[in-house]
Amino acid sequence: MSNLIANGKVVDDEWTLVKLPPPPDEKVRKQAGKVVLFKLTGENTHTNSQIESVEIPPEGKVLLPLPLWTLKKQELSNRVSKGEIGVWLETHELVESLSCSISDINKLPVIGVHVERFADGRIFTIGNLLRSRYGFKNELRAFGDVLRDQLYFLKRCGFDSYLIRNDRSAADALASLNDFSEPYQGAVDITQPVWRRIDRQG
Repeated sequence: MSNLIANGKVVDDEWTLVKLPPPPDEKVRKQAGKVVLFKLTGENTHTNSQIESVEIPPEGKVLLPLPLWTLKKQELSNRVSKGEIGVWLETHELVESLSCSISDINKLPVIGVHVERFADGRIFTIGNLLRSRYGFKNELRAFGDVLRDQLYFLKRCGFDSYLIRNDRSAADALASLNDFSEPYQGAVDITQPVWRRIDRQG
């Protein structure tokens, strides 16, 4: 059973997700005496040799991690023109790095954002940036530790595709996209606040 939600329904996933190997040395950081679990924004976590060792499926639609895409983009140009290459980012990676790696970000049919832990709110900022600042118009996918309660707010930040965590039901999560009938604030999905959209005079 697929755990992918797109276009308001549970659908089969056409994309093969390519991952990098685990970083050799995961740093444990402390802030105010507490362990900080999130990687620092802009931090490089893999060596070039690790990235080069990853095999890319020779055909079909593949979703590549940003460092692998950056390293291999020249040799993948033909597959980009066929719509076979998408790119995904970790929440600590810079959207600017992706934007600078390609002449037109909308040549990518899908961009994914992986959230390692649901409490990492940077995924919402990344979605907002991709839609509003960089003008990305194609599929924007959230995956990783993605839970039902987040879907409505991810939608507000521009996401339209959600790969639900394996231990949860996508069918159950689907209803959360309609948790609220009229959002109050303006956002990516509905730009005007409610007081501009609804006439309460009548």
